[in-house]
Amino acid sequence: MYTITATEKGQIVIPAEIRKKMKIKKGTKIHVDLQGGTITLRPETPEYVDSLIGIFSGGESLTKILLEERAAEYGKMERKAGKWKK
Repeated sequence: MYTITATEKGQIVIPAEIRKKMKIKKGTKIHVDLQGGTITLRPETPEYVDSLIGIFSGGESLTKILLEERAAEYGKMERKAGKWKK
């Protein structure tokens, strides 16, 4: 674990050992995520992008799933509306 200090502008330096291990070079984009009290930095390296290939394949289409969920929700709303009219 490393302890680093932010500059007045909020900049930080990622230690060289981590940069080498994660293959971070000049110009590498870093995704920053905040979840609760934790900040996560994830470099957008070719290896990371390659690891994402196919993560949504092999299953149902996300569009189909979304449409089915919306249809089910719409059906619930219609049923509730019908009960209110009685």
